[in-house]
Amino acid sequence: MTTITLVGTRLATEGSEFVYHGESEACEGCPYRDQCLNLTESRRYEVVDIRDGASTLECAVHDTGVTAVEVEPAPIEANVASSSAFAGSKVSLEGACPHTECPSHEYCEPDGAEFDAEYRIDEVLGDPPHDYCMLDRDLTLVQFEPPEDA
Repeated sequence: MTTITLVGTRLATEGSEFVYHGESEACEGCPYRDQCLNLTESRRYEVVDIRDGASTLECAVHDTGVTAVEVEPAPIEANVASSSAFAGSKVSLEGACPHTECPSHEYCEPDGAEFDAEYRIDEVLGDPPHDYCMLDRDLTLVQFEPPEDA
């Protein structure tokens, strides 16, 4: 489902992804609040189109202003237990990992996904980027379907 919203001009490129973190204190009193604050918090989105003829509007959060774009919920790549890594199945993330230097950390704690939620696997991508899991987890890299309630 496509939604029209305002994003910072640096994000206003087809294919760019971001996680919507909600309202900033700087948004208070802004005349464009209703157009900006219309996404689901903690959800990952992809810019699918830049609105033709959209103006750049001043913004207290984005130093180069904001512009109108169309966004859709984006899929999330994540590491899950290999025993549950089947397309169509529902899974949860394995849990937090303190090893931030690991090449898989961004997939074990993906931005836009919550540990206490279940996600449907859209596609099994294969082996994760790490050679060895320091928490001794047997993991597979998958792509979650975007949530339906976005």
